[in-house]
Amino acid sequence: MEIILVTGGAGFIGSHLCERLLEEGKTVVAIDSFNDFYDPTIKERNIYEIRKSCNEKLIPKERFIVEKGDIRDQSFLMKVFQNYQFQSVIHLAAYAGVRPSIQNPELYVNVNINGTMNILECLREYRIKRFIFASSSSVYGNNEKVPFSEDDSVDQPISPYAATKKAGELLCYTYHHLYNLSVACLRFFTVYGPRQRPDLAIHKFTNLITSGKPVPFYGDGTTQRDYTYIDDIVDGILKALDWVNHKETRYGIFNLGESKTISLSEMVQELEKNLQKKAQLDSLPDQPGDVKNTYADIMKSKQLLGYQPTTMFSEGIKKFVSWYYRY
Repeated sequence: MEIILVTGGAGFIGSHLCERLLEEGKTVVAIDSFNDFYDPTIKERNIYEIRKSCNEKLIPKERFIVEKGDIRDQSFLMKVFQNYQFQSVIHLAAYAGVRPSIQNPELYVNVNINGTMNILECLREYRIKRFIFASSSSVYGNNEKVPFSEDDSVDQPISPYAATKKAGELLCYTYHHLYNLSVACLRFFTVYGPRQRPDLAIHKFTNLITSGKPVPFYGDGTTQRDYTYIDDIVDGILKALDWVNHKETRYGIFNLGESKTISLSEMVQELEKNLQKKAQLDSLPDQPGDVKNTYADIMKSKQLLGYQPTTMFSEGIKKFVSWYYRY
């Protein structure tokens, strides 16, 4: 039976991915540090939801294993790789967020760059040839050409977080070149949906609107994001996993987005409509490190991966709000 390692498996994207892999008959080992970047009980609840789903779908509980540890700890990683014979590794674990990375760049470098190097070293040591790396649309910086294409220059990141993701892509290419790893680097565009981290805009704004508190509203509301629903992201990851599972060694960078843009003002309006409550906006200046727009060109992902997002933003927000009230 195929065994897949998912780093960051207790997080927002990771927990959804683990569920899908289990449904497809894989054995999944999830690594997560359960750190205090946000309330660790949220990740514990995600793990509970995965186990509950396994029980409901009659998936044997031994097919889902959680290893608690930090990707900066090479001895921990080596023990995990020694204990399981992984066919593939999907590396989602990272410190995320533009603004926190400006406040604590050293932490982001240690986790996102050194941690990724540790994972790649384990792949080399144990001769694992299939690797998915979670990158970010933030690598494009304030790219003036839209939509953003994988061929565009990404040499001008405007936050430490973005710089660490670009560095991760470069490390992946180096290990592909030296050790014949098949690698897909996936640039995620503003992922949202059930289990979204509480610090991300949609979840944060929902909390504030429902509690009648002011919503921090940076700039004039015209900044745009390419919001991508969690199910579409997971589908893209699985298609990328199929792509690297090819007899020929390959390396590729792929955008995973909706390929549509929603302004900050439109996002707030959509939340107001679904929450049936008006937001109290606290107007603030633009934040350093925030990009003005994100907009994915997904033609390459469509052609090579068969990626096809299906969830419109209005539908995705409706699903998120429904989950929020149940949660």
